[in-house]
Amino acid sequence: QFLFVVTFSTFLLCCVEYDVLFANRPVNQSGGAVPLAERAKVTLPDAVLPAPQCAHRIRTNGWVIFLLVMAAVFWLYRLVKVLCSLLSYWEIRNFYIKALHIPSDRLCNYSWQEVQARLILLQREQQMCVHKRELTELDIYHRILRFKNYTVAMVNKSLLPVRFRLPLLGPVVFLTQGLKYNLELLFFWGPGSLFQNKWNLQPQYKRAGSRLELAQRLARTMVLLGLANLLLCPFVLVWQVLYAFFSYTEVIKREPGSLGARRWSLYGRHYLRHFNELNHELQARLSRGYKPATKYMNSFTSPLLTVLAKNVGFFAGSLLAVLIVLTVYDEDVLTVQHILTAITLLGLVVTVARSFIPDEHLVWCPEQLLQCVLAHIHYMPNHWQGNASKADTRAEMAQLFQYKAVFILEELLSPIVTPLILIFALPAHALDIIDFFRNFTVEVVGVGDICSFAQLDVRHHGHPQWLSAAHTEASVYQQAEDGKTELSLMHFAITNPRWQPPPRSELFLSQLKEKVQQDAAATTRLPEAPLTASLLS
Repeated sequence: QFLFVVTFSTFLLCCVEYDVLFANRPVNQSGGAVPLAERAKVTLPDAVLPAPQCAHRIRTNGWVIFLLVMAAVFWLYRLVKVLCSLLSYWEIRNFYIKALHIPSDRLCNYSWQEVQARLILLQREQQMCVHKRELTELDIYHRILRFKNYTVAMVNKSLLPVRFRLPLLGPVVFLTQGLKYNLELLFFWGPGSLFQNKWNLQPQYKRAGSRLELAQRLARTMVLLGLANLLLCPFVLVWQVLYAFFSYTEVIKREPGSLGARRWSLYGRHYLRHFNELNHELQARLSRGYKPATKYMNSFTSPLLTVLAKNVGFFAGSLLAVLIVLTVYDEDVLTVQHILTAITLLGLVVTVARSFIPDEHLVWCPEQLLQCVLAHIHYMPNHWQGNASKADTRAEMAQLFQYKAVFILEELLSPIVTPLILIFALPAHALDIIDFFRNFTVEVVGVGDICSFAQLDVRHHGHPQWLSAAHTEASVYQQAEDGKTELSLMHFAITNPRWQPPPRSELFLSQLKEKVQQDAAATTRLPEAPLTASLLS
């Protein structure tokens, strides 16, 4: 795709004669100008320059040469990464076939739990991990999700500067793929990162004595990384605009309402993710919550906007209907200048206007709808309870469940905003980040350094508001917010029923099961209640 976008953009810039394409300068078959009266229909080959002329245009344009050189360097870097990944994938394939005895053609028929069970059995037979006799399900998850658990914990403890209050817009959340890539580069695997390899934190970050010096060093690295992003901003921005144009233009023309569809934001995926939750598990859970979340967000309507949308839709639809009838009556209408543009734009206006008109059969019950959403996403701030009908609650939900148009806009703005965050916002959190990695990193035999929240120990990270009140020794600083430890423990225990949790966590789970059974028994008379669906799930 990268190679195609670069090649096609260069072709459009240097190899197309737009005066001929737009019929501003008519040509004959020999390439000479002809009078307007004798003008023939222009074909695409007429507007394409010959190869020598195209090559000359490229050679004489210094900016194009510079951008092509930059693109070639980046493409070669990606090519090397792909080749290294292919070697790694080949080793994984051989491991599945020879060690786990799972043929490639049958792999799609195996669940993750079956693969994991074979891996645990293989460790008992061959002891691949020499530091411990047996691997548990939690050990395997820790190896796969080592860095992801750190990121989820930092979002949970509000360490990363992703929330801002802007004039006119109010509170906003900004976390894009570009910012996430830079944060991972900074903390986990880039040059000068906090980790010395894929499984060990650098020793100096585990000692409290040099925390101020390390924080200053990290802050300098953040600023330098931000300046590097600022230097590359024009090239990344051009790439983002071209990629978005080629990716979404056809979709918008075919389905204009697709921009009004919603998706789980990148921040929402980190906020709603459990500790030790694999990608496919998170995707399945959020996919189940997609329809309830859409119903909840669509339940908020504006009477004034509805009236305006109905009138705009009526006027645009009337004009569109007349143009369509004229086109059916005589197709020569299509040759009128800008008639196709008018039909396309009117269709777009009608589609957008209809998206603001609510379903006439809609019943407004936001509290029940939000409970249905909670049954799948598992997390929501305490102040949402009883306030599902408030505009503030909907606005905060929109930060987790954003419009696709907002997602595209954020990604387009990312090359500009990301350097500003790295230079001005992130360095102020450097000391807190250094303290976080020191205080919440533990070494597990056979696994390496992991985030202590991922151990799912309610004694060290439980929240007193939950049933673990009598079992936790965690201070406010050590507690995971929003019951993240308890909910992650429940999710992991259900996903891996053979896993043996720590004693305090096991006691918490047993008490929770008794509570759930009591509540489920009390609600069996209301089989359609959202609370029942939540409890049974």
